[in-house]
Amino acid sequence: MNKTTRGIITIVFVMFIWGSSFTVTKMVVTEAPPLISATIRNIIACLVLLPFYLSRRRKVQQTLPYPKLALMGVVGTTVYYLLFNTGMKYIAASTGALIEGLVPVAIAVPAAFILKEQLNKRIIAGILLSVTGVILVGFVGTAQKSPNALLGSTMIVGAVCLWSTYTLLSRSLKNTDTILVTTVSMFIGTVLSIPLALIEISNNGWPDISLKAWLGIIYLGVFASAVAYFLYNRSLESLPAAQVGNFLNLIPVIGAVIAFIFLKDTFTWLQLAGGILVLAGIWLSSKRT
Repeated sequence: MNKTTRGIITIVFVMFIWGSSFTVTKMVVTEAPPLISATIRNIIACLVLLPFYLSRRRKVQQTLPYPKLALMGVVGTTVYYLLFNTGMKYIAASTGALIEGLVPVAIAVPAAFILKEQLNKRIIAGILLSVTGVILVGFVGTAQKSPNALLGSTMIVGAVCLWSTYTLLSRSLKNTDTILVTTVSMFIGTVLSIPLALIEISNNGWPDISLKAWLGIIYLGVFASAVAYFLYNRSLESLPAAQVGNFLNLIPVIGAVIAFIFLKDTFTWLQLAGGILVLAGIWLSSKRT
């Protein structure tokens, strides 16, 4: 099995983990406040990665680019989960998953300027379709009565933009050891998120979290953060950022299906139309000529 094939298998596995994270996160944030649950999740992820980091650090004597790793930690852990968890508190899991369909677009546009990847008319048309679809899914067609639903959708869009930044930063460090990059950036991001969680605790007290929610947090920490982040960064070593972005197209489909099955999420006709536009735009922008 060559390096590219391993990278493809790896990224598909990651997509299934992250696709399930919308449903699990929605279940968790109904009981545990967003910042507390995000911080616990990331602490668990750091504890899982720590033994691998220590073992790897003894063997690899690379000088790490700490400023860039700190930036990855801030955008990919601290602020990302602030927006993601808070947004998921206000919207349906399926809505969040479909809005995440913007990720490939959010990667493709800056990649055109930073990585000099070409944006042709087909890709631009796909981007416009995807953006239109996300507007229908998260802002126009939503059936949710929550007064914060639009705020939640906006937060998920912000999280998408942050993930694009994280991806491009990780891609720029493809020659740096994956375990070191993943662990150090996540550790920095987690440390910076602890004060936010403490503020939430001081304002609202410690929440009453059920065993089901604890298991969800552990799943998110071990698999959706530690394992998936490591494998995602590993795949960026062997696959170009644009190709990895195309595989991210699986997330909205997997996420929406899982939410429909387990949470009984419903869709309005406008949301269904928007979902179709998102997928059509994704297909068009990733279709090879």
